[in-house]
Amino acid sequence: MKKIHFSEWGIESPRYWGMLAVLGAIIAIAGGAVYYMEHNGHWVTGMTNQVVWGMPHVFAIFLIVAASGALNVASIGTAFGKKAYQPLGRLSALLAIALLAGGLAVLVLDLGQPGRLLVAMTHYNFKSIFAWNIYLYTGFFAIVAFYIWFMMDHRMKAWYKPVGIFAFVWRLLLTTGTGSIFGFLVARQGYDAAILAPMFVIMSFAYGLAVYLLVLMFVFKADGREIGAGLLKRLKNLLGVFVAAVLYFTLVYHLANLYGTENHAYEAFILRDGGIYTLLFWGGWVLAGCLIPLGIIYHPALGNSRSGIVAAATLVILGGFATVYVIVIGGQAFPMAMFPGKTIVASGFFDGVNGQPMLYAPSLPEILLGLGGVALVLLLTFIGIRMLRFLPTTLSDEVADPQHAKP
Repeated sequence: MKKIHFSEWGIESPRYWGMLAVLGAIIAIAGGAVYYMEHNGHWVTGMTNQVVWGMPHVFAIFLIVAASGALNVASIGTAFGKKAYQPLGRLSALLAIALLAGGLAVLVLDLGQPGRLLVAMTHYNFKSIFAWNIYLYTGFFAIVAFYIWFMMDHRMKAWYKPVGIFAFVWRLLLTTGTGSIFGFLVARQGYDAAILAPMFVIMSFAYGLAVYLLVLMFVFKADGREIGAGLLKRLKNLLGVFVAAVLYFTLVYHLANLYGTENHAYEAFILRDGGIYTLLFWGGWVLAGCLIPLGIIYHPALGNSRSGIVAAATLVILGGFATVYVIVIGGQAFPMAMFPGKTIVASGFFDGVNGQPMLYAPSLPEILLGLGGVALVLLLTFIGIRMLRFLPTTLSDEVADPQHAKP
């Protein structure tokens, strides 16, 4: 019987510092983009009075949703007692914190006046879902930090499962709150749907696990550590279940919208006439994000190869960005029904609001800011696994077997 031992990331120092230097440079470039947008104003971006949430919000929401899902790996081992997943818990929790930090960094830096965040943190309107999300995000950091502590300190073993269950419940609340931001916005036809909250939860399962799989396989390969084929098979099959669930919720969401006559124009816009939004929906959300990964995962040959698993996880992530783009940007690009039943709605402010769909083109600074958030996630993760014992020395199938795994 083999016991599980944990250690720091043993990658060669020149390669490690080289990766940190590249990630640091990306973050510095993103900082320059932030300064450029802050100094010149948001008119230099692709955002308008109609599309007020742009590409940075796409990156931020994806990272926040993925943060919740990345913790799901640890939750399976703790809340559901699946001991084969317990050796994966430390990296899962660390990645969850890093993803949330990266997402929130993008969100805060995209504000026209980031200093106003202090007002939001000290003055609350509890009728606003945004106020509730501040509690959910800060609470997530604290709870997952305690979760990591109890995972790594055997003196706290008695509290390990209760805190793990609490973290699992909290992450469900966090993603529900994120999805509710859109579900509660009744002014936008593409947002006003109760199903968006649970759909964001299942999206988090898929996107977080896909990110986790890629990070796990990269850091283990870079360090020469072993990942058993049986454990990888478990993870990729779980990813397949989550991706299939995303496809199911997508189908239900749009069928429910098509049932109501008031939503026919919006559905026609997204599914047929929306240009880039229609292309991203069918090509990114459905095909690249769901159908192709499912085909790879359950293919008898591709699904059992490591390159196939990497391809499937990568497509899920790319499809996830397309999904969030269609939801966030597409939902704003479709004009609001200011006066239902009236075919012409015009604005006297010459801001482009004329009752027609708004075409949004993301600017380079917006994209650079989003990439900076991704780089920050990887930077925090790599520093964490280099400094502390987050990685099991091996994840061979023998070690990962439930009768051998220990918290």
